Amino acid sequence: MKTACVIGAGTMGAGIAQVFAQAGYRVVLNDVDDAALARGVARIESNLDGAVARGKLDAKGKEETLARIERATNLAAAAESAAVVVEAVFEDLSVKKDLFKRLDGSRAEILATNTSSLPVTEIAQATARPERVLGLHFFNPPHIQKLVEVVKGDRTSQATVEKALALVGELQREAVLVRDFPGFATTRLGLAIGLEAIRMVEQGVASAEDIDRAMELGYRYPMGPLKTGDLVGLDVRLAIAEHLHKELGEQFRVPPLLRRMVRAGKHGKKTGEGFYRWDAKGECLGPA
Repeated sequence: MKTACVIGAGTMGAGIAQVFAQAGYRVVLNDVDDAALARGVARIESNLDGAVARGKLDAKGKEETLARIERATNLAAAAESAAVVVEAVFEDLSVKKDLFKRLDGSRAEILATNTSSLPVTEIAQATARPERVLGLHFFNPPHIQKLVEVVKGDRTSQATVEKALALVGELQREAVLVRDFPGFATTRLGLAIGLEAIRMVEQGVASAEDIDRAMELGYRYPMGPLKTGDLVGLDVRLAIAEHLHKELGEQFRVPPLLRRMVRAGKHGKKTGEGFYRWDAKGECLGPA
C-alpha cells in the first residue's frame, strides 16, 4: 500500500487526505497538535457519513477509509515513508517555504503544494531537489470536486509531472496542466469574475443572490461567484486579490466592499456571514 502524507488538517487538508484514503492509500495526516488532527478526522468522518446517507458509499467503505488514516504531529516522522507529500497549510509564502525546507530530507517522489496562487518555483527553491516540487491545486471541497490543477514550476522535472498526472488519475480526479504563473489558470479566471461580481453588488447593479442566479442559470455555473467566495473564505479571496494585483495589475484591484466585509469579520461560511448567512452545519440560510 502506498503512503501519502498530507500536511494541514483544515478543510482542504482533511478533504485531500480523504481523497487519498478512498483511493486506497495509507494516509498520514499531519498538523501541529492533536486537537487540530481530531477536528480534521471528525470532518472526514462527517463527509463520509454524508456519502453513506446519499448512497454513494456503504458503511464498510467508510470504515475502511477511516482505518487508512493515521495522525502525526511530528512532521519528519509523518513524511518519512511517504511516496507523495501534499501540503495544505495557510496560504503564506514564508510559511510554505519554511515547511518545504523542513521536508528536504523526505524521500517522496512528489512534494506538492496545494497553493491556489503562490509561486511554486519560489517554494521549490527552499529545497535541495526542486525537480520534485510542483503544485497540486485541489478544489474546495476536495472530496467532491474532480478538478486538480497540476502546476509545473520552472525546475520541476518532466518525470515528476508525469508521475503527478498519473497520480491524479489514480485518485479518480481530472487534471489540467498549467505553467507556474500568478493565479495559474483557475484562480486567475475565477477571481477576476468574483471581484467583478463584488463590484456589481457595490454599485447596486443587482443583489448578490440575483447575480449568482444569473451565472448559474445563464452560464451553467454550479455555484455563483459570490456564494463561491463565501465558501472559499472572503479573507482568502482578499489575500489572493492583493497578491494578483501586485503581480498582474489593475484588473485585480480589491473592491472596497470586500475590504469592509473582511474587516467586519464577515468572511463567509466559516464565520456564519458573508454575502449569505450560514448555519453552524455549513448550510446556506439565504442572502445576508
